[in-house]
Amino acid sequence: MTSKLPINLKDLLHQRKVEGERIEYKTGWNPDPIMRTLCAFANDFENLGGGYVVIGQDCDEMGMPVFPPKGLPDNQLDRIQRELLGFCNQIQPSYFPMLSVERFEDRNLIVLWAPGGQNRPYKVPRSVTAKKKDYRHYIRRYSSTVEARADDERELISLTARVPFDDRFNQTAGTNDLSLRLMEEFLREVGSDLADESRELSAEALGRQMNVVGGPAEAALPKNVGLLFFNDHPERFFPATQIDVVWFPEGAGGDRFDEKTFTGPLDRIARDALSHIQANYLKQTVVKHPDRAEADRFWNYPYAAIEEAVVNAVYHRSYDIREPIEVRITPEDLVVLSFPGPDRSIRMADLQKGKAVSRRYRNRRIGEFLKELDLTEGRSTGISKILKVMKGNHSPVPEFETDDDRTYFLIRLPVHPGTVSVESAHMGTTETSTVKTSVKTSVKTSVKTSVKTSVKILSLMRENPQVSIPEIAEAIGRTARAIEMQIAQLKAEGLIERIGPAKGGHWVVKEDA
Repeated sequence: MTSKLPINLKDLLHQRKVEGERIEYKTGWNPDPIMRTLCAFANDFENLGGGYVVIGQDCDEMGMPVFPPKGLPDNQLDRIQRELLGFCNQIQPSYFPMLSVERFEDRNLIVLWAPGGQNRPYKVPRSVTAKKKDYRHYIRRYSSTVEARADDERELISLTARVPFDDRFNQTAGTNDLSLRLMEEFLREVGSDLADESRELSAEALGRQMNVVGGPAEAALPKNVGLLFFNDHPERFFPATQIDVVWFPEGAGGDRFDEKTFTGPLDRIARDALSHIQANYLKQTVVKHPDRAEADRFWNYPYAAIEEAVVNAVYHRSYDIREPIEVRITPEDLVVLSFPGPDRSIRMADLQKGKAVSRRYRNRRIGEFLKELDLTEGRSTGISKILKVMKGNHSPVPEFETDDDRTYFLIRLPVHPGTVSVESAHMGTTETSTVKTSVKTSVKTSVKTSVKTSVKILSLMRENPQVSIPEIAEAIGRTARAIEMQIAQLKAEGLIERIGPAKGGHWVVKEDA
């Protein structure tokens, strides 16, 4: 039952890579509250990825760990593991956390990793030590374990067998599609002790310890999240798993553009795309003034805001929708577009203020891996950080956009007005330099140059003014919804006009389009 953790123990205990609400500290072995918490993590009510129970670690009144930990006596370790195995058999349906006996600051700890289960809802007796078993459903409410009652219980039951896409088994792949090399690189980067054992394990065995493989031994299957992070070409399983970075030097309506497509494991394409943007499109302007020593310095687009926008798209997009993440850069703005939009529980007014908190997450495991790699800070922090960074750079307020059906999400970062105004007005002395990146990657990226989607749409409309949106989508190879978005943008820019109804009408393409 014991195994190594796929995360650095010190980072876990100090809450550096896992939010505090996903960790429960227990000074000693107290079966009843521990089993209720394991049940709550298994139910994963908000799709956060379950959590951890650390036995032998005490905490203060604020729930923060106290070091050195109290620890567990050597002669209790075997007994606790035996009893835990028996009590876990009382969880319905069957559920067993991953257990690791750890040594920290010369103390023994038992760490239970309880990822979100595949067969929720789970229930467990209020008291596993009592003779009479009174089963209840439990969920996490912030940093506490509570019984699911009334609406919460009904909602939990409605989640029966509804597993987030990234945590589902992939029936078209095998464990040999997981790269041992990529898994080992990940473990070493996050500082897991499991990295030292990884070369002696098969892809299936290592995948099980990392919870990216499941199922019976005779029919083991990888999970989608495993293929997204630990396969060199996840686009083979999830078409359009890529980031397209497109530069329009003449603006969105211009005919000239350069496009580069990044494919590969999710963490690598995020880093490669960001590295490419940083090296080629970010400029710092330095304005010197004759009446004071301090110069004004600002970026056309602050890197930290772009990083949050791109990683947010990687985290929250749906990988069963065949639409790439698009980063469109013009002299006026930088736009990050992903599909679909935010959860309906999020009010756009709250999102614009950076105060939105999702009721339930689309991808519970992708965020877990991105946080361990320091690519994201945690739940509901990305938008607020974008607002803060843009304000700190004295840039215009960013824009966040979706539609009523939440089919897409668009983040627009306007260019710093000084980037244009200073250079055109020649106020003071202006120095503009392109930032060079030192990020090294080993992922090969595929580069393609193609006709911009909107240009293709305009061409098709010129050739056949009666062309329908489904016909355009089929000709270009995009979804009808994506074409509708492009057409809406073309209308807003005054480049096209629709005359007549959907059936029997026609398109008019303006002369300057």
